Amino acid sequence: MDTEASLGSPSYAPGTGRPVPEAEPELVKQWHSGGGELVELLSQVRERHGGVAAFRLGPAPTVLVTAPQAVQHVLARHPERYVKRSHRARLLIGDGVLAATGAAWKQQRRLLQSQFTGTGMRRYEQRISDAARTTAGRWDGYARTGQPFDVGQEMRRFALDSIWRSLTGYALDDETERELAAVESVGAALPTLPADIGDAREAVSADLARIDAVARHAIEAARGGAAGPDGPGLLHVLLEAAAEHPEYTDRLIRDELVTLLAAGHETTATTLNWLYLLLDRNPGAREQALAAGGEGSPERRQAVQALIHETLRLYPSAWILPRHASEDDTLAGYAVEAGTDLLVCPYLTHRDPQLWPDPEHFDPQRFITPGVRPTHPGAYFPFGIGPRACLGLQFALRESTVLLEHLLPAHVPAFSSTPTKAVHGITVRPDGPTPATLAPPVT
Repeated sequence: MDTEASLGSPSYAPGTGRPVPEAEPELVKQWHSGGGELVELLSQVRERHGGVAAFRLGPAPTVLVTAPQAVQHVLARHPERYVKRSHRARLLIGDGVLAATGAAWKQQRRLLQSQFTGTGMRRYEQRISDAARTTAGRWDGYARTGQPFDVGQEMRRFALDSIWRSLTGYALDDETERELAAVESVGAALPTLPADIGDAREAVSADLARIDAVARHAIEAARGGAAGPDGPGLLHVLLEAAAEHPEYTDRLIRDELVTLLAAGHETTATTLNWLYLLLDRNPGAREQALAAGGEGSPERRQAVQALIHETLRLYPSAWILPRHASEDDTLAGYAVEAGTDLLVCPYLTHRDPQLWPDPEHFDPQRFITPGVRPTHPGAYFPFGIGPRACLGLQFALRESTVLLEHLLPAHVPAFSSTPTKAVHGITVRPDGPTPATLAPPVT
């Protein structure tokens, strides 16, 4: 059946639609027996049953949503009907803005949003540029000495430096970088931790203690007036909020700090890592971007941003967005009962051949050539859409663009080995290291 044709149909009142088509139990059994990743099952469900379909991993069905109009309905038009219940990373980020709900989320979001748009973003541009220059200097050194390095680790170091400078006003030092590796360790462990929260916390207690110590030190330094060479950072904004809003306790400030550290570096680092792997397979894309215009020109910047967007199409920052129906609704002409769990999946929407011709092919020109990419907002949403879309969208795009403007003209990593597949955890990441050396500088 044609799911798209029924989307937004006025002939269905809320709660009166048809049953959502459900995947055959044999499909789920086959997936279980094969031990595959969830994305493989979801891909088969969408392929067989369309952009709104159900499947059962337990007694109740879960609804998969990939059709653009249905995506927009759930995330943007009716977020009050489709809510977040609990973030998978709550063990790490506590009550930070990603995990918060209701009135608390609205207040936290309002405070932080001003820092990531307009004037707020301009405050951090110099810090991002400084972090990019530091990375470019390291790469110049690798090129001179032939020293091998890991591209993924380099991208994480850059992204962490950018967000740390923006939070504290200080450049990332080696000790802080070592301690904050615990953020990545906890994030990677989350999908395999015990279901019991006490047991899960115990399993990563040492890493959480390291993270808490860094956060506590940074908060105490900021409260003591240490603004850093670049001036006050985002952490000072949180401390100022505490003066007016008693709910901003040291614990909540810690949670927001760790949320910004985790969300502010891991997704950007992973995107940049994928981008370099994709350029290794498609070297002409780099040449095309550099040929689009001279250094600093709008044309080159647009071409560089097209590289980033096409990477995010294939490997979106948030590959799956869980939601919970808080009331009865009709979605794409189908009845969705209150209490139903939904999975909105940018990864599959971005690879739908009806929306994106030759979807597995890396083609940045999709984001430059007029009329090529789909224009529906629910067809491309690597950071989500609607009121809970990622706060750091502009920050992530800005830091990625600035870094690539520094690195692409001068350096081409030569990988000694590359990962063979993607791992779908909290983010979509390569399944192994990305060791490389740098070829002589390109002129």
